[in-house]
Amino acid sequence: MFNIVLGVPEFEKLWNDLLSKYSSNTLSKKEELLFRKLGKAMKKLSNNPKYPGLHTHEIKELTDRYKEKVFQSYLENNTPGAGRLYWVYGPGKNEITVIGVEPHPNDKGNSYKKIALSRKP
Repeated sequence: MFNIVLGVPEFEKLWNDLLSKYSSNTLSKKEELLFRKLGKAMKKLSNNPKYPGLHTHEIKELTDRYKEKVFQSYLENNTPGAGRLYWVYGPGKNEITVIGVEPHPNDKGNSYKKIALSRKP
């Protein structure tokens, strides 16, 4: 089991807002769908980063840029602009830090140059 650390301040705010709305039963349909996708992906990531449905793989271009192994896991598949979680191991033992939440880049050339990730806390 891994503890999920939210390394992107905007993502942490989004997640906390969704949790609050979920607790008060005030999620819109769009928010509810996003909440379910994020929750499901983070739970699977926590239990097994190599879970087949996450399609986790290293993104070499981002690994080279950030000087540590950066992985991408699917939030969804077969959807235009399908969401992706970008993450690294650490900072502590049995921790995974989410350093980005982005739609899948569509252009084939330098697609990952547009991805901006945070650092581990």
